[in-house]
Amino acid sequence: MACSLRRGCVAISPLTLILVCCLLLAGCGSTPAPVSSRTPPPSQKINHHIVGQGDTLFAIAWRYELSVDSLARANGLSRPYNIYAGQRLTLDVSRTRSSRTVNGGAVAPEKTVRSSSKPAKRVVQPKVYALPKGKWHWQWPVKGAISRRYDTNRVFKGLNIQSAKGRKVGAAAPGVVVYAGRGLRGYGQLLIVKHSETYLSAYAHNRKMYVKEGQKVAAGQKISEVGGDPENSGRLYFEIRKNGKPVDPMRLLPRL
Repeated sequence: MACSLRRGCVAISPLTLILVCCLLLAGCGSTPAPVSSRTPPPSQKINHHIVGQGDTLFAIAWRYELSVDSLARANGLSRPYNIYAGQRLTLDVSRTRSSRTVNGGAVAPEKTVRSSSKPAKRVVQPKVYALPKGKWHWQWPVKGAISRRYDTNRVFKGLNIQSAKGRKVGAAAPGVVVYAGRGLRGYGQLLIVKHSETYLSAYAHNRKMYVKEGQKVAAGQKISEVGGDPENSGRLYFEIRKNGKPVDPMRLLPRL
């Protein structure tokens, strides 16, 4: 090590130099790990849901991408799916509550033990109406351009249809309205129509809704107007679900 005779020298061992170099290289080479901007579905975060005022089983099933029938079976519920505020519902639909035979043939779920502090007020459920019979076909709910297509990597996987504010939104197929409200975050004023034991369709960000829960609707019947809130003005969000899971509407709707 070279140094001036008039100045003091500090001896640095080779091992110290190696350690310093390694630390500098590690600091330069490390970069922050990329963070995904996608929010995972709620069903991947929790395994239960606490019922709130205004909740319906259909809305809860929609939120967690479950079929209402599988959610009802997992919680030992039968039609008309009465639930109450504060009730804890399991979201693990892979485990169906056991049942027992009653009166030599009728099958009923086992009674659920509930706390004596159960709230007296029950969440109002829609009446059960018969689903449409016979064959039916899907049709577009509104005229407009597709501004965003079906995407399984998004939380909201359906279509964004850019249209005109106030334009008529028609039911994509005959069915029964099973949800009408704005209790599901991110959908604005939302309508959900049940078409069969397999299919549901949803219409979000409406400016005005013309139908209510339990009401039968025909294909093409005016059910709402394109909204709505400032962020989604002139745009309809449309989604179809099969057995509780989102599917690509473009595979079912007629070609544009």
